Amino acid sequence: MDFEAQVKELNASLKGIGDQIKAQAEATDKQIKASGEMTAETRAKVDELLTKQGELNARLGEAEQKLVNASRDRGNQDEPQKSVGALVIGSEEMQDMNSSFRGSRRVSVPRAAITTATGGDLVPAQRLAGVVTPPQRRLTIRDLVAPGETESNSIEYIRETGFTNNARTVAENTAKPYSDITFALTTANVRTIAHLFKASRQMLDDAKALQSYIDSRARYGLNMAEEAQLLYGNGTGANLQGLVTVAQLYAPQAGLTVVGEQRIDRLRLALLQAELADFPSDGIVLNPIDWAAIELTKDGEGRYIIGQPQEGTNAKLWNRPVVSTQAMTQNDFLVGAFKLGAQIF
Repeated sequence: MDFEAQVKELNASLKGIGDQIKAQAEATDKQIKASGEMTAETRAKVDELLTKQGELNARLGEAEQKLVNASRDRGNQDEPQKSVGALVIGSEEMQDMNSSFRGSRRVSVPRAAITTATGGDLVPAQRLAGVVTPPQRRLTIRDLVAPGETESNSIEYIRETGFTNNARTVAENTAKPYSDITFALTTANVRTIAHLFKASRQMLDDAKALQSYIDSRARYGLNMAEEAQLLYGNGTGANLQGLVTVAQLYAPQAGLTVVGEQRIDRLRLALLQAELADFPSDGIVLNPIDWAAIELTKDGEGRYIIGQPQEGTNAKLWNRPVVSTQAMTQNDFLVGAFKLGAQIF
């Protein structure tokens, strides 16, 4: 049976059914807008089309599997390859040789005789298990932020937008001062991060390990996109609101001058800025290149300021853990109270 032709025919039938379903859906939509409901006749027609589509999908799956099996069977019918020794023994030059023969004889074995029709080697290749995976970036930003869960498509929260504190000591029987607090209701919409892979059903059915590998790489791709959004998402459209885009810009404290200011000094001043805003920082995020530059900083005598190479160093600076990630742009940095100031759902 010509399974390839059958597959093409079923695909064409499926396309026709799909076009009918689309047309029926448009007609149904107009009907509902006009009368407010779907008629029994229309419902029956839709059910009939969906049933046919399901049957065709099932037949297509069977036909595709039969096509794969037939191709595999044809591949297995190739004439088995003879070894070099068998070719030598079976050659014309060896036919009249016996134990009484003395001397030498040359036997030629054509290269084509020891390779397959497709050019394969006489010795089959060894297939190693698994897939060679490209390096994966260590993802860390999510761990900095407080976790949460939701089953809704949006999160509403109340943000304090102003506080006027008039509290003071008062004399007995005198009026107490009023303080003022203002609030605003803020909404954060749930965003979707997604991507797709193309793979035939046969590929996934015949190689569960490949399916697991794709699943793993798919999750890694999603996590990478999420990490970039957690830092630099601009909050517009379908983007998340990133930590960097809502953070206050670095502004050194007025009147505090550091002689010979370096990267380490700027980070300490940024920590001070956050602390003066009553958000004491619990972490520092740096690009790996910037963190390496800090670790390589030396004093006037050539000694490393942060630890010694042979001893190793904990990734800490000014008593705060340092998170080194390529998701952070070089020459940017971020300090803050991550657990207090942000939450991811």
